[in-house]
Amino acid sequence: MKILLTILTVLSPVLMFATDIRSQELSTQNMQKQNTQITKLAADELSKTLPQTIDKHTKLIKVASNETALIYIFEIDAAPKSDEVIKKEDHSGMKEAVTIGVCRSSKRFLEANITITYIYNSAKSKAELFRFDIDNKSCSNL
Repeated sequence: MKILLTILTVLSPVLMFATDIRSQELSTQNMQKQNTQITKLAADELSKTLPQTIDKHTKLIKVASNETALIYIFEIDAAPKSDEVIKKEDHSGMKEAVTIGVCRSSKRFLEANITITYIYNSAKSKAELFRFDIDNKSCSNL
């Protein structure tokens, strides 16, 4: 009887820990589904006011979702600059500005493991100029 009691005493915390892990896995799966729904709803809602002029060179033309990513698609009209010049001269400054801005404005999304993607296309050629994928880790590097 003492042996049985000792075994139960030792196994009890282990069983509770295993149950805890199983419920955490389920919660993670549910959170993933919930985040997918949130990104779709956010994209649908934000798309209602598009296109939207951001500044004299930039327009937000589309907001989409893909799983747990919220994707903002912009067009840049920086004529007479060519696409190559824009890529070369503006990439690092844009990346830093976008990352800082997203980390400040979308903190709750990022903390919920939702990735924010900014895609900048050329208004002239429609070619992709920049793509910035920002997640919670991106903000910890600031």
